[in-house]
Order: sequence, then C-alpha cells, then structure tokens
Amino acid sequence: MKSYTADICDKYKNEVQVLEPILKSFGGVSMCHGKIYTIELFEDNTDLVKLLRDEKGDGRVCVVDVKGDYCAVVGETLMGFAYENGWAGIVINGYVRDTHQTSIIPVGLFALGTYPYKSEKKANSNRDIELKFGGVSFRAGHILYADNDGIIVKKS
Repeated sequence: MKSYTADICDKYKNEVQVLEPILKSFGGVSMCHGKIYTIELFEDNTDLVKLLRDEKGDGRVCVVDVKGDYCAVVGETLMGFAYENGWAGIVINGYVRDTHQTSIIPVGLFALGTYPYKSEKKANSNRDIELKFGGVSFRAGHILYADNDGIIVKKS
C-alpha cells in the first residue's frame, strides 16, 4: 500500500511534522517509509558503513545528521549495503555522491545535495539519539514517510 505524504498530512494534520523543503531525492525510488533509526556523524561515516553493512534494516529508514563541513557520507557502496540489508531509505542532513549509481539502487535516498569529496575519518558517531533539523524532531521508532512532495514524521 502506498502512503503519500499529502494524504497523510490531510488525514493526520495535527499529528505530523513536515520537514522544511531542504532535501532532494537521489535514490532509485522516489518514495519510502518506515520506522526511524538515527545516527549523528561528524564528517566520519565509519559507523554508518558498519550500520548499513552489518545490521538488518527490516524496512527502517536511517536518518543521518552530519555535523561539519562539506563531504559526502553516502555513495553507491553504502546504498548497495542498504539495499542488501533491507533498509527502505536513508535521509541525510548532509551530502551524497555517486548519484549516477545511487539513482538506480531501489532504496530511497534524500540529502541536501551532492559533493564529490568523501568523508574524513575524524570522530565517532552517536547512534539511536533524537535528531533535530529542518524543523522536525526525528526519534527512533517514529515513522518517516518520504516522496516527491516532501518528508514527514508521525509517531507510530
């Protein structure tokens, strides 16, 4: 069953948070939804690689907040891991690369934009914490819906 963000907003007007229109789609599917899992990075995607490569997604959406300078934290390799492990999507307050390849992998990928420089190995991450960006609070277990109209979050 498809769950369009506009329809969910109409039905649950007072129960959803709507992300400011800051992200663009770079994945092989233009819509996805699932329970949220969060990770905060400081330009170092090592823990994100481990998460997408080693843990089953079970239809979840990984929400990533990248603190720091310009760098791409997701490209074709991580998208491949996400697909192989059943992640429905990745939503990034940051940048991606390899978009010629990511656009054909059937996982949702939403980010601020593209940047060809990969992440540096600088710092550890924080996983499974509340993230706030774009006027929305992202919490593990809440449901994220994303499509061409926008990204919304609803309590489960």
